[in-house]
Formats: sequence, structure tokens, C-alpha cells
Amino acid sequence: MRNSHKLILLSVIAIICMLLYGFYDLKGGFDYAFPKRMIRVSAMVVTGIAIAYSTVVFQTITQNRILTPSMMGLDSMYEVVQTLIYFFAGSMSIWVLNKYLNFGAAIIAMVLFALILYRFLFRSDKHPIYLLLLIGMIIGTLLGSLVTFLQVMIDPVEYLSLQSRLFATFTNVKAELLYIAIGILLIAFIYGYLIMDKLDVMSLGRENAMNLGVNYDKMVMNVLILSSVLIATATALVGPITFFGLIVANLSYQFFATYKHSILILGASLMSVVALVGGQFLVEHIFELRTTLSVIINFVGGIYFIFLLLKESRSA
Repeated sequence: MRNSHKLILLSVIAIICMLLYGFYDLKGGFDYAFPKRMIRVSAMVVTGIAIAYSTVVFQTITQNRILTPSMMGLDSMYEVVQTLIYFFAGSMSIWVLNKYLNFGAAIIAMVLFALILYRFLFRSDKHPIYLLLLIGMIIGTLLGSLVTFLQVMIDPVEYLSLQSRLFATFTNVKAELLYIAIGILLIAFIYGYLIMDKLDVMSLGRENAMNLGVNYDKMVMNVLILSSVLIATATALVGPITFFGLIVANLSYQFFATYKHSILILGASLMSVVALVGGQFLVEHIFELRTTLSVIINFVGGIYFIFLLLKESRSA
């Protein structure tokens, strides 16, 4: 089957999932329930595309299909921001009640964290990517320990309220924040589209890309920032989904078997939409909200991550 046919097949499945989620078992009246479901579907589409795009381009510049932007500690930074707000200000503070302040604080903190990390650790002559990833993993672990320490000391009532923000959820997405996220992501996608051909060349490696006229170090920095913006926006909108990008990116590599990023990114994005919308449909109508989609994704993703590690160790 040609890649174009595969993309059409995935598009049809994605549309079916969205229609099924939008129209199945509507309760409370069409005019009330349908717009709310469309907001959730839009949030899942935006989040899925952002995570898929950022993961594929991140793995291109790292030349590693196991690593994801979450390895940089961005998810941990989101948890730190939310925990600090609840610990020092409380659940009734303006930083929690005002959705714009909370959303903006999370995005700014994560992007600044990534920029500072790149600014002080990026060196073109000292294996920058792997040094960056190593430090990112260490800082992520340190931030995770800080979050755990603060959560132990926090008031139990505040802790229960905080937990709702530390797990990805699509049932309480605010339409106003969704519009802001779409605006940010559109700008990022336009830039990403303009550099698509350079990404194809960068997949050949540093030396080959430089010989073909690509300013490799500059492009690596730009792609790292682009990936950080995408992940930060998606995480601030719905919450952290640690292993999701790893799953859809690697499935796209295996399903399409091509080097063209236009196909890989589109394929991974369609898979993301199918997984999120279809998964949320199962959570709401089959599991009856007894679990959350993020728990299922992290469980499956953790198993898949172990599988990839074993596969890489055998090939090595």
C-alpha cells in the first residue's frame, strides 16, 4: 500500500472517531452537549498534532527514536509550576482561578526553562545534544523530587485539587485557552512547514547536512525551541502525557517507512488524533470514566518504551 493510501485510510479513521465521539449518545440536548464535545475534540486534535510534530522533529535532531522532548524535563517543570502555585498561594488564589494567568505562567516557565537550558549547555563542539539530554534528565529527576517533597507538605485538600492538574484531561478544557493555543501552534506550524525540507536533510546526520548547505547548529537550536513551544502549549492546555509522543512517532516510522518528514509528521498526527479521540470515547462510554486516558497512555507507553529499549539493545 502506498503512503498516500495509508494517509487517506488514517484520515478516514480519524474522521470516523471524531464523528463517533461527537454524536454518540448525546445527553442534555444537542445545542448544549454537542458544542462541548467539539471543544474536547478540538483540544485532542491540537494536542495530538503538537505532540506528534514536536516528537518527530526532536528525534530527527537527536538521531534517536527513543528520546522525546519530555526527556528534557518539561513535564516536570509544568508540575513544579502548578505545585508551587498551590503550595504558596492556594487553590483559591488568582493564579489558579484565572485560567489565563495559570495557562500563561505554565507556558512561559516551560519555554524559559528550555531556553536557559539550551543557552548555557549548547556547545557545537562538545556533543551538545547528548550533553543537553543528560542534564535535562538529571534536572527532570531533581524537579520531580522537589514536587514530591512539596506535595508531602501541602494541605490535603489543596493536594486533591492539585492532582486534577497533574494528569492530562480533556473534559475540562476552556474554549478561550483553546483559541490561544491554536494561535500559538499555527505560528509554530507555519515555521515548521518552511523548514520541512531542511529536516529531511538533517536526518542524514550532522556532517552530511552541513556538506549539503544546512546551517546545522542554528537549525538544531531553532528546532529545539520549536519543539519546546509545541510541548509547552499542549501540556499547559490539557496536562502532561509522558509517553504519547514516543508511541505515535515510532508507529509512524514503522507504518510509513520513509524519510520524508511531511509524511511522517502527518501520519503521526493522524495517529495521535485516532488514539486520543478514540481512546477518550472508550474512557467515557466503555470504562464510564473509571479511569483517565492519560493513565492508559502512560501504561501502554511504558510497556512500549521497554520494548523499544530491548529492541535497540538486540540490534546493538
